[in-house]
Amino acid sequence: MAEANWHHLGDIEDLKTKPLQQMLIGGLPLALSYRDGEFGAISGRCLHVGGPLGSGQLADDGFVVCPWHSWQFHRLTGDARPGIPAAVSRYELKEENGELYVNLTPATQPRHAPHPVHPLTREHKREPGPPRVVGISTTIMNRTFPRYSTSEDLLHAALDQATSQGAESKLIRLNDLAFANCEGYYSKSARACTWPCSITQRDPQDELTEVYESLVFWADVVLVATSIRWGAPSSLYFKMVERMNCVQNEITTHGRVLIRNKVAGFVITGGQDNIQAVAGQMMMFFGELGFVFPQFPFVAHSRGWSAEDMESNIVQVKGSQELRDGTRALAERCLEIAGTLIGSDEATTTIERGGRKACGDE
Repeated sequence: MAEANWHHLGDIEDLKTKPLQQMLIGGLPLALSYRDGEFGAISGRCLHVGGPLGSGQLADDGFVVCPWHSWQFHRLTGDARPGIPAAVSRYELKEENGELYVNLTPATQPRHAPHPVHPLTREHKREPGPPRVVGISTTIMNRTFPRYSTSEDLLHAALDQATSQGAESKLIRLNDLAFANCEGYYSKSARACTWPCSITQRDPQDELTEVYESLVFWADVVLVATSIRWGAPSSLYFKMVERMNCVQNEITTHGRVLIRNKVAGFVITGGQDNIQAVAGQMMMFFGELGFVFPQFPFVAHSRGWSAEDMESNIVQVKGSQELRDGTRALAERCLEIAGTLIGSDEATTTIERGGRKACGDE
């Protein structure tokens, strides 16, 4: 039997006032709880990604709920909920002369539930082949009765041009994918925002995996098309980029750049103005992910704030050879830059950390 290692926790009456608290004793994080006249002590570090269990919530049935991703362990046994073969360590407690003590030699050892390695955790390696271009349409519409989209129409012209230049290309319509909104894990802690995204790890049906796969592993060029909605990109665009915070956060938390030697370009159309602000947001975000841009990185069209006759806007885009030529030229510029980057021997040992994020509640 391992030798006991008792440490003082504090006055019993004071400790009773908090149902759950995170404590650091002898360098060891503990989740100390008190309910129904009984103290409990389990590891204060969640098995998932190390969230502070003692800073979470104590459920009515005695399970400690991690504040980061809601993993749950019983406050007395350390066991996960029934059916999940996992547990955090449990620690013995004793009361002497109104004081509480903990034995830092664990009474039980942690158990990790077996789970398959997520495909997105694999090492990034570009597979041999021609340049690859993915177009992402962020237009929202009725799936049953889809409408014409000016931005997606121009995106098609860009992808067709890429294909004619010998590149592989594919289109992703965000409107066709079922994926959840970002749940703001970064707002809890930078380390709570993980790669792969915690939502993707939890839900195998989350279809944003297609976007992650394309941007991080498959594509050399990413072309993003959006409408202008009240002077900003579409809400579906923002739903996507909020979930992509996990890509940028790998730099912040692990010094790991997932986007290397990749090019981004943008197609922006709308019935109102503010093209520069939309392009600026998109360039800033994709630049923070690690993308580089060609000269003249976006093609845009707007008839201005007062142009309420949207049917005229559609007719103008449909009939504009200039806009199609512009998006084709954008594709060519992106491919030209990508051609110089593919196979680059860029050093990967020293990473320049990106700027501070503008997301979250901190």
